[in-house]
Amino acid sequence: MIEKIEKEKMFFSNQGWLESRFHFSFAEYRDYDNMHFGVLRVLNDDIVHPQSGFGMHPHHDMEIISYIVDGEITHKDSMGNERILKRGDVQYMSAGTGVMHSEYNNHKSKDLRLLQIWILPPQKGMNPIYGDISFDESERKNKLLHVISNEAGNGKVKIHQDTNIYVCELEYGKEIDFKISENRQIYYVQIEGDVEVSSSTTQGSLRVSKGDALKIKNENFLNLRAVSDIHFLFIEMNS
Repeated sequence: MIEKIEKEKMFFSNQGWLESRFHFSFAEYRDYDNMHFGVLRVLNDDIVHPQSGFGMHPHHDMEIISYIVDGEITHKDSMGNERILKRGDVQYMSAGTGVMHSEYNNHKSKDLRLLQIWILPPQKGMNPIYGDISFDESERKNKLLHVISNEAGNGKVKIHQDTNIYVCELEYGKEIDFKISENRQIYYVQIEGDVEVSSSTTQGSLRVSKGDALKIKNENFLNLRAVSDIHFLFIEMNS
């Protein structure tokens, strides 16, 4: 089963310095029928305007991943980390027992776009961890890049929860297949471009455009065919 969520039907917030599209109930968006998808608690598609950002604030008992789409983000936290990340880079913070951090777009003229992803941890009270990694475009060009997994997996960045995150930039006309294991499900985000998606149960293909998402359950495989140059991310987890 594939359920399409069009971006126009998602909650949109404009605070002047920040524009956010909420995939799940969060902050000022309240919808108790849309609280999470498996262990995926939050997914925000954020645009942070130049010389603005999130001031120092706390988190606890959450695994937080930021995927940078465009622009650059400056991260600072109470563990002494300070980093600037750019397109295709991934930032990870396991805010277990508690951590303070800030995220800013210090660029004078360019917007920052990022996907903010919150994963529920397997247990509470874990020690805080920060990590980030920079990727070359070639690592995700016309192939799946496995960016996040748990300690037992093959992702470049390790988190505690049994969750995998993949990204890809696929050129027009090219295709990628992904096998889905039994009792696993996927949340798919179309970052840029248009794609046609087919699966083990769909008749024909489903067109997905920039900003749209898919909830994918009880499927054996996905076929993704680029009908323009595309950029996507998906999160695979227990069902």
